[in-house]
Amino acid sequence: MPLPLARPDPSSDTPATAAPIPEPANEGLIAGITSNPYFSAGFGLIGVGAGLTLLRKGTNLLASYTRRRLLVTLEIPSKDKSYLWFLQWMSQQAPKRKVQHLAVETSYRQHDNGSISTTFGLVPGPGTHFFKWRGIWMQVQRQRDGKMMDLTTGSPWETITITTLSRDRHIFTDLLSEAQEMALKKQEGKTVIYTSYGPEWRPFGMPRRRRLLDSVILDSGVKERIVKDVRSFIGNGKWYNERGIPYRRGYLLYGPPGSGKSSFIQALAGELEYNICILNLSERGLTDDRLNHLLSNVPERSIMLLEDIDAAFTKRAQSDNQGYQSMITFSGLLNALDGVASAEERIIFLTTNHIENLDPALIRPGRVDMKELLGNATEYQIRGMFERFYEGQGKLADEFIKRLEGRPISTASLQGHFVYFKDRPHEAVERVDMLWNQL
Repeated sequence: MPLPLARPDPSSDTPATAAPIPEPANEGLIAGITSNPYFSAGFGLIGVGAGLTLLRKGTNLLASYTRRRLLVTLEIPSKDKSYLWFLQWMSQQAPKRKVQHLAVETSYRQHDNGSISTTFGLVPGPGTHFFKWRGIWMQVQRQRDGKMMDLTTGSPWETITITTLSRDRHIFTDLLSEAQEMALKKQEGKTVIYTSYGPEWRPFGMPRRRRLLDSVILDSGVKERIVKDVRSFIGNGKWYNERGIPYRRGYLLYGPPGSGKSSFIQALAGELEYNICILNLSERGLTDDRLNHLLSNVPERSIMLLEDIDAAFTKRAQSDNQGYQSMITFSGLLNALDGVASAEERIIFLTTNHIENLDPALIRPGRVDMKELLGNATEYQIRGMFERFYEGQGKLADEFIKRLEGRPISTASLQGHFVYFKDRPHEAVERVDMLWNQL
């Protein structure tokens, strides 16, 4: 049988209720904390911060992944040969791409006669540039590090960074090939003149149109003799090596100023399709080590030219440190010319107005293998120059030679006279006295 339900005591004032269940102590503490408005706000901020951090990391990871998958970057340091090629290429692209931030590159040279040659080139300056090439957008950053220096040139270290959306890496090869082709095309049919910049060679100004060998008229047989010797030297390295002979050749051209020494070397370079590296031994800051380095690193297919060597060295004093205008020593020059560390496969020309001032040790065989006098104009040269300027005027040439008889004159003075009276051969003969006033 079911048990009877308990009845409330009618005498009691407290109603009958269920007994309350006590709350655990830790739940009360949590409830108290979570109900605190300051805690809720702090927890919310932490959550937002954590969310933003995760979002930022995710964005960075996504950007990094995108760069790895979609972007290709090429870095060109200033020491690399393609650096100048690319800058020249960009300078040609600048007018087309509306590059507004440009930098100037100035080439400066002071000649022995006091005249100055200066050329200016505009290239994209440091900063960020954008351009489109072959339908592909590229970003170019030219960065200059003010704290780092290129020890070979003393100039600030620079880098060019090219970034593109194309995943085709061959686009960079094509671009650099086009830049190289453009640079070489400028030199095609021309002679590049190099001058020293620190311990390296750099082109001076724009390449010059090759001078024809026929445009330089030397005395009978001189030009042919030198050209034949140089051609015999070129390409015969095996013959020299088999006989244990250093594969280098030295030439000395001497004579009064204006006799055509430098003009002939320029014409010879054009005939051989060579370039010219000019070094002034009196240059301030030139040391033995730097001289040796320059002579050992002459660009390929180049003639090394040391002009007016008598201006830097006279006959030796008792010490190498006495009697010289330059910082290099006489022994340093001799070692650079034919020492153990001197370069192979080199053609070097020395010029001087006063061969009597040169020490015999400098021009002995092995250092100078061939000497040629380029003196004042001979009858052969006067006739050749006259007929070159005034074709078919052989009789006038005879009269001109007769009037100059017994008077020394340089080929440079003759050329200036003929240029002044161009297309006027009769006046050139009648006013021959103008040449006497120049003597």
